[in-house]
Amino acid sequence: MKAILLVAHGSRKQSSNEEVKQLSLKMNQLVSNEFDLIKHAFLELAEPLIPDGIDQCVALGATDIIIVPYFLSAGRHVTEDVPEEVQKGINNNPDVNIVISDYLGENREIANLLLQSAIYTQGGRAYAT
Repeated sequence: MKAILLVAHGSRKQSSNEEVKQLSLKMNQLVSNEFDLIKHAFLELAEPLIPDGIDQCVALGATDIIIVPYFLSAGRHVTEDVPEEVQKGINNNPDVNIVISDYLGENREIANLLLQSAIYTQGGRAYAT
């Protein structure tokens, strides 16, 4: 069974954490036959933490997990902290194939999304503030 674990930083603001949860639910609605399960986890400040999120996926039957870092740049969290926390999950689940994908900001489509957002705003359809 293949799973995605969407990993965000985590926030003291519960509504921010809820946004990540809702994004994982939206991803579940969009998923094709490629993945059987999409869950979310956090680096810190919210639950489930990354190792717990990995354990949850495994408990639901995941044998392959792709960790998707929901971060815009390759700061310390992306280059050091997330891999360290993922390693804990690997250590707890040595028979599961766990890999980390590129972080969000590395995705070549991000530039297009940002341009589309600017075009949308330029057309007078700005988001409410």
